[in-house]
Amino acid sequence: MKIAVVTDSGSGIEKSEIDNLFIIGMPFMIDGKEYFEGVNISKREFFDIIEANKSVTLSTSQPSLYNVTKLWDKILEEFDAIIHITLSSALSASYTQAYNMSMAEYKGKVFVPNPKTVSVTQVGSVEMALDMIKEGFLPEEICEHVEKCGADSSIYIMVDTLDFLKKGGRVTPSAAALGNLLRIKPVLQIQGGKLDSYKKVISSNVAKKVMINAIEDDLNGRFKELRESGQLKLAIAHADELDGAMEMKKMLLKRFPDVQLDHIDYLSNLISCHTGPKALGIGCYRVYKK
Repeated sequence: MKIAVVTDSGSGIEKSEIDNLFIIGMPFMIDGKEYFEGVNISKREFFDIIEANKSVTLSTSQPSLYNVTKLWDKILEEFDAIIHITLSSALSASYTQAYNMSMAEYKGKVFVPNPKTVSVTQVGSVEMALDMIKEGFLPEEICEHVEKCGADSSIYIMVDTLDFLKKGGRVTPSAAALGNLLRIKPVLQIQGGKLDSYKKVISSNVAKKVMINAIEDDLNGRFKELRESGQLKLAIAHADELDGAMEMKKMLLKRFPDVQLDHIDYLSNLISCHTGPKALGIGCYRVYKK
């Protein structure tokens, strides 16, 4: 059985060189104009725009029904089934849209799990699906396992300014103004696909230590058995903050030499619309093991 995997650009993946992995663009708006990452704007161009104009208006959306079904139809000309892994259902309506379509005219051909992952952990869900396809699992089995394992993931992210969270309605204007005045660096967490506050600190260096300590608590606590059995990976994502990401890499390798640090990626432009530039995050996620 030939099975393909589709994921969206919220994962941070722009293009795929894997024969059975396909990417659907997540649209976002800059001052009313629609963009698709890697299509009509690059990550560098995106950050140049928002850093040059602090009052820029940003908004995000989900892929159109037309674009999703067009991609599915094309893939199904060659493949027997599709596993479509979307951005967390807690952050986007794209899951509900894809799931509803998969249960209607695409029933039995398209399968949409809900692992509730995002960015680097969404990449982990994609990797797990691809590994299980190689092992010969059926789409239903893969979806069940990917969905169950999505809970075995964790993300911590610090942002440089509260302005972008304010624009997205995550904090009130007064809280953002006070936080910026006091130079507060909020550390956020994503557990179960939901974005929540974790801690507020007064410098980037302190924020990095807070994030690493938080990941350590996860690795030594709820993920202890997975760590000991080699079923966890670490990853780093950043919003035009490569120097900070490389510094974080050194810190992680020193603190957790037994856990594989899989990749350092840019946050997708879609996620960066909400975090703003200079955001830096670390995450861990479960990998497939025979």
